[in-house]
Amino acid sequence: MKPAENYCDFTPSYAWLRKNPVCWFAFGGGTGLSPYAPGTVGTLPALPLAALWLLCGLPAWSLALLAAALFPVGVWLCEVTEQRLCRPDYGGIVFDEIVAMLLVLSAVPFTWPWWLAAFVLFRLFDALKPFPIHQLDKKIHGGFGIMLDDIVAALMCVVLLLAAQWLLPWMLH
Repeated sequence: MKPAENYCDFTPSYAWLRKNPVCWFAFGGGTGLSPYAPGTVGTLPALPLAALWLLCGLPAWSLALLAAALFPVGVWLCEVTEQRLCRPDYGGIVFDEIVAMLLVLSAVPFTWPWWLAAFVLFRLFDALKPFPIHQLDKKIHGGFGIMLDDIVAALMCVVLLLAAQWLLPWMLH
């Protein structure tokens, strides 16, 4: 791989992303440039992507396969972008949020209340970083670390959302 130019002391912009396709993907098509809650805004592209996937007739569980296939791609995208920015785990890198949200959406029905619950729960887990997410975030770095903590947050959300789907019918009767 040819060494990429570094942009130390550089603020990413849409113009910069247009010239750096790898970084464009890592920044979620520019959503990671949001000045407010870039992680939350950067999670949003997963919603139409998942909706399109499901509207094409693909089963919800196949979103988990898509997330698994995108994980190593994300490790590479995040690693390259982090190196180009000279900043560890830069907040605008949101490909990890997109992949993790796809995983979470694979576990819930394709209805707006479940998708809203999935979105809110994932954002809470990603922001609050309960055990072991915080420890992973602090100890594992680079592209793998960027991707890993979000996938663990997603898996924790999946467990809670599956439990809620199992318990809700019993609680409502």
